Amino acid sequence: MQSDIRRAVAGASIGNAVEWFDFAIYGFLATFIAGQFFPAGDETAALLNTFAIFAAAFFMRPLGGFVFGPLGDRIGRQRVLALVILLMSAATLGIGLLPTYGAIGVLAPLLLLVLRCLQGFSAGGEYGGGAVYLAEFATDERRGVTVTFMVWSGVLGFLLGSITVTLLQAVLSTAAMESYGWRIPFLIAGPLGLVGLYIRLRLSDTPQFAELSKSDQTAESPLREAVSTAWRSILQVIGLMIVFNIGYYVVFAFLPSYFIKTLQFSATDAFLSITLACLVALVLILPLAMLSDRIGRRPLLIGGAVAFAVLGYPLFLLLNTGSLAAAIAAHCVLAAIESVYVSTAVSAAVELFATRVRFSGFSIGYNVCVAVFGGTTPYIVTWLTATTGDAIAPAYYLVIAAMVSLGVVLTLRESAGRSLTQVR
Repeated sequence: MQSDIRRAVAGASIGNAVEWFDFAIYGFLATFIAGQFFPAGDETAALLNTFAIFAAAFFMRPLGGFVFGPLGDRIGRQRVLALVILLMSAATLGIGLLPTYGAIGVLAPLLLLVLRCLQGFSAGGEYGGGAVYLAEFATDERRGVTVTFMVWSGVLGFLLGSITVTLLQAVLSTAAMESYGWRIPFLIAGPLGLVGLYIRLRLSDTPQFAELSKSDQTAESPLREAVSTAWRSILQVIGLMIVFNIGYYVVFAFLPSYFIKTLQFSATDAFLSITLACLVALVLILPLAMLSDRIGRRPLLIGGAVAFAVLGYPLFLLLNTGSLAAAIAAHCVLAAIESVYVSTAVSAAVELFATRVRFSGFSIGYNVCVAVFGGTTPYIVTWLTATTGDAIAPAYYLVIAAMVSLGVVLTLRESAGRSLTQVR
């Protein structure tokens, strides 16, 4: 049994890290992409357009969730996980091969948009599928830490993306990065995707789904059944994941560019900060998930949301003191707070659904939230900062998100240690 769980964790986590590496490098290369795919003249407009395409991919995620969630509830979790990593890697490889605006004009950003939407569509099945897959393999006593490998591997993917881009910038000149260097991380996606695909094709499906399928009790229309029977749980997932996503994309996707554009630190300083923030998260997330298996999901969710609501504003003030050490410290504390919340949010959300509609229900709720509050975050906080002239503006968005999610957390029943078969 333990060997099966280890294989499940490895398959879901490695594939998820590959997918989030693919997704993350777009954010880390945003300034180069802006120069290659939009006309020269207005750097801020080009960067906003780049982040808008970043956000557009997230609007495809609910569609992916609506397609892959029910598919996973009908044909199995493992097959869908293999399919989505293939689609993601192909789309990312395509971005690396795209002609620029200078070569084909307006067709370049349009093709970029299409490939980003394909990335978003495939990601709509990735996170939900991986979380459900791990939840259904895990023991009741260790389900929190098992499921949270999805979150942990996502941060690892972000860190690897950051390191890859920074190493390239260190060894290549700015001209070389603008010419061809920015393509290299996208081209790496091909072989990485094949590795992830190979691992996932060797996995078996979950015991719970196999039992459901064997007894011919899978839902005929998982989407309709999820919406009609689990609509309250879907809404709870959306609310639960608001600060999860806004916090995640502020800390790991937005702040590196904020360090450079707003705080006027160097790219090396931004790299150091995001690396340390990721390491803080990688160190904290799994032990905190283990703690949630012992004391419950609610205490950690409440603690994380309250910490964001109370400390979000002071930490952004600290970011803006002009001191690099203070800014990095604030970044790391924000990462630590995010770790408290994300260490248990996914397991708490998955535990809301019955096996027949678990993939569908969680995928719909999670991906709707990501589309509205995740992928839009870099765009919204960049726009807020630019239009208000207030460098602290992102903190207001973060604090409001924390207060909304806290209200939803208070409606949840404690689910740690409870058998998933008891969920109806």
